[in-house]
Amino acid sequence: MKPIRLMSGFFTVGIWTLLSRVMGFARDVMIAGYLGAGPVAEAFLVAFSLPNMFRRFFAEGAFNMAFVPMFSKRLEAGDDPEGFAQDAFVGMAFVLTLFTIIGVIAMPGLVLLMASGFAGDERFDLAVEYGRLAFPYILFISLAALVSGVLNANGRFMAAAAAPVVLNVVFISAVLIGAALGRPGSDALGVGIDQALGMRVGDTLALSVPLAGLAQLALVWWAARRAGFTLRINRRPRLTPDLKRLAIIAAPAALAGGVVQINLLVGRQVASFYDGAVAWLNYADRLYQLPLGVVGIAIGVVLLPDLSRRLKAGDEDGSHSTISRAAEVALALTIPSAVALMVIPFTLVSVLFQRGATGIDDAAAIAIAASIYGLGLPAFVLQKILQPLYFAREDTRRPFHFAVVAMVVNVGLAVGLMPFVGWIAPAIAASLAGWAMFALLALGARGYGLAAKFDARFHKRIWRILAASIAMGFALWTANAALQPMLGQPWWRGIALLILVGVGIISYFGIGQMIGAFRLSEFRGAIRRR
Repeated sequence: MKPIRLMSGFFTVGIWTLLSRVMGFARDVMIAGYLGAGPVAEAFLVAFSLPNMFRRFFAEGAFNMAFVPMFSKRLEAGDDPEGFAQDAFVGMAFVLTLFTIIGVIAMPGLVLLMASGFAGDERFDLAVEYGRLAFPYILFISLAALVSGVLNANGRFMAAAAAPVVLNVVFISAVLIGAALGRPGSDALGVGIDQALGMRVGDTLALSVPLAGLAQLALVWWAARRAGFTLRINRRPRLTPDLKRLAIIAAPAALAGGVVQINLLVGRQVASFYDGAVAWLNYADRLYQLPLGVVGIAIGVVLLPDLSRRLKAGDEDGSHSTISRAAEVALALTIPSAVALMVIPFTLVSVLFQRGATGIDDAAAIAIAASIYGLGLPAFVLQKILQPLYFAREDTRRPFHFAVVAMVVNVGLAVGLMPFVGWIAPAIAASLAGWAMFALLALGARGYGLAAKFDARFHKRIWRILAASIAMGFALWTANAALQPMLGQPWWRGIALLILVGVGIISYFGIGQMIGAFRLSEFRGAIRRR
């Protein structure tokens, strides 16, 4: 077996994901500046979340969790992996074309399903219009996810990891174009200049969504072709025995994906009854998605094909070491991120989002949500590490059962807490449900033997990682208090945040190296091997 280089792959995916998330921040800062938390912002965010929701359901969730292990094992055995990928590509294109047509027609119902609080006001009509423009994204991005699975199984992570950067480039361009188009002659639209500007930006953003999906598909398709896999829609779809097996394995994962989307739907529904809450939770989500994407998703992307191929080769010791190193590195980068979100949330939010149409009250609300999401961040990352243990064995049933339990926790808390804490209930519910899901995955994996256990080095280091993170949190809190005069000045806030970032990095990695939480040479070596 030619193994996938775990750390090299992780840093490849992580660095490109970091670039994507930074550009995503730039995108969201621009959207917040032009749209704030107003009706156009909320309508676009709901409209964009619809194809994204089904993308996670069809592509990144059910289909890829079943496709990648099967493709990886065929690749390991030399059993016509390209033919299998071609059949899957044609079948997915056919099914999702039909689904896209149905979704565009049924858009009013989908918007009500996502945000019934919009009914009867201007947000509903805008969300339906934007949703119909954006929904074809599901076709292109799902095909891109399949092609990305082919690349990842071959140990080629760069193009798939870089594809989200393309999305953000297109979105940023759309904001700039919308802003340019919205300025001249704004009052001719019969509305105020600021409102007309926001509407133009919303229009161009919605139009850019399917274009971004097409651009992402083109990038990964080109990379797959260079890797020797040219996938085309050159015949009618056919239900082969392998695709039947793929569907059988994917079905529980699809149901689990549906459960996750129910969690998101409940959160959107609760938030839609509070003006601005949909936007507040979305911007807070961007903050915690940065470390989750860079660390958790990157580790999960690399782990799944690696564990699948090791399982095919019977390499249990290698799986044991792989899962331990993945958890060690992921938590070494995630725990301090979670501490920072809880210690200095308002500083982060005010510097990144408080400008233009986003005021101090919006920033305070976003900060509250970000700190609560920070509590759940390690759980979400640990889920990304444990789930490949199941999917590599083509076990998608038990994660579905666990997801149902987590869904009950999430729905019960989101709805039950709503009368007491209002719009923040979805954030609290999501974090607690995340920990419940991790606990169930950990308990369920005990039957997998050595491959599912963390080694002695992990158990030795995790407590030191926690200690270094707590020390960093104290250093951040102290520095944040000292920098308040600078943070109160608009022109100095960015510099103050950079100083805080420097304090956090130096204190965490310095203390961590000193007490043996990790060795900096391990990170440097992985980056060089990338």
